[in-house]
Amino acid sequence: METFAHIKTVIGIILGLSITHLLKGVVKIVEHPWKNKPYWVHLLWALYVFFHSHPFLVVGGAFIKTWVFALYFFLIVYIMLYYFVSTLLFPDQLGEYAGYENYFYSRRKWFFAVLGLTFAADIIDTVVKGKEYMAHLYWEFPVRNIIHILLCLVAMKVNNKKFHAALVIVFIVYELSFIVRKYYT
Repeated sequence: METFAHIKTVIGIILGLSITHLLKGVVKIVEHPWKNKPYWVHLLWALYVFFHSHPFLVVGGAFIKTWVFALYFFLIVYIMLYYFVSTLLFPDQLGEYAGYENYFYSRRKWFFAVLGLTFAADIIDTVVKGKEYMAHLYWEFPVRNIIHILLCLVAMKVNNKKFHAALVIVFIVYELSFIVRKYYT
């Protein structure tokens, strides 16, 4: 039990840093909207990343019965992906960019590559948690993650702003539906 408490603490710290980075980025926009021009699609992706980390907060490592170093290492890398995505959304400085719109599209390949990795890692994480955990997600979970990975690959290639606007709205609506149906019913 002591090992599990340590792992939960490390995961909680990294996830907390990710959420803090997202909140700090939004607050910078609120404080100085004229300094770094906000972009609504970018802000919706920040909201999505926040929602996307929610299932990790809810279940954490509670379903894992036996801990080994490889599993611990995987979970740390998995949760670090959330931090990486958060920092990609809100860099420390936007110096050479006209605002968040310009920045987002210039870094979209990185953003969607790492976001896609979170879905791949989520599949591994779910398998590790066992049949009991997978059972409550049904067939929808692997289909959801595979479709999300494919959409991330498409989003890396597409530079169309209407596509990205529609994509983030679809991701948010679906994620909220998934959270409510799987964790709050």
